[in-house]
Amino acid sequence: MNPAPEQLSLLATDAPAHQPATDAVRLLLFNAQHASPDRSRRQAHWIAGQEGADIAVLTEVSSTQGGDALVAALTERGYSTVIAPQPSTPDYRTVIACRTSAVQTVPSPVTVTPHRAPAAQVTVGDHDIGVLGLYVPSRGPKDQRNVAKRTFQKSVTESLPRLLAAFPDMPVIIAGDLNVIEHGHHPPHKVFGTWEYDFYDSFQAASLTDAFRHLHPDEVAHSWFGRSGNGFRFDHIFVSTPHAERVLACGYHQEAREAGLTDHAVMTLRLGLPSIPSESGEAPATGAG
Repeated sequence: MNPAPEQLSLLATDAPAHQPATDAVRLLLFNAQHASPDRSRRQAHWIAGQEGADIAVLTEVSSTQGGDALVAALTERGYSTVIAPQPSTPDYRTVIACRTSAVQTVPSPVTVTPHRAPAAQVTVGDHDIGVLGLYVPSRGPKDQRNVAKRTFQKSVTESLPRLLAAFPDMPVIIAGDLNVIEHGHHPPHKVFGTWEYDFYDSFQAASLTDAFRHLHPDEVAHSWFGRSGNGFRFDHIFVSTPHAERVLACGYHQEAREAGLTDHAVMTLRLGLPSIPSESGEAPATGAG
């Protein structure tokens, strides 16, 4: 495994807008779209205002001033712990921000560009939760088409058994922009190859369950829209399969995208803990929406 990413545990200058829940994991997935410092601060303000964002996983965070502004603003707005790996060369990264300080940074099991795949153990109430954030590279320039994407995906697939072994007997959540879609996606997109569908399938093969599909097996949902207006379900949250029945709510919310804060839908998850009854049906989503 690689060295642990940078973790910031700083004194917040503002009182948090919401207190973290102790009976459920409330996670929000947000694509930062390599925002400028000004938009990064507005993103942090919006995220901090969402009740269901006790754990925020942010993808496509820049490694320059915009990303630094986002990390600082999240800390100022009540996120006691911000895991913000810094790449050795300019690249996008993934950030995990938590309202609680009961967080242990875990070395990323992903050996290729691990700054795109930070991991943490977060204590919620009396329960420990494993979290991995992911930002899969896009297809890249013509001369390097799909090289970085395939290499990263292969590393992630190989890391999944190690990740689950690192968090034995506890819920594990993987959240991120995977830049792939599922089989049977509507509308279909011919651009995706078998190797990309195989990557999506590798999560189920590793005993991880698509939380959204678990609750909504037939619902058409999109998290990103191309220039033609066609939708893609690129953003995903997976939960360790033994804990999938505790998924209380999981959905996509378009408000932040429509407000111009990001070009992706926000995704939220609420995972019940053993102290409350397990439910398999939909519950009102907390957070965005």
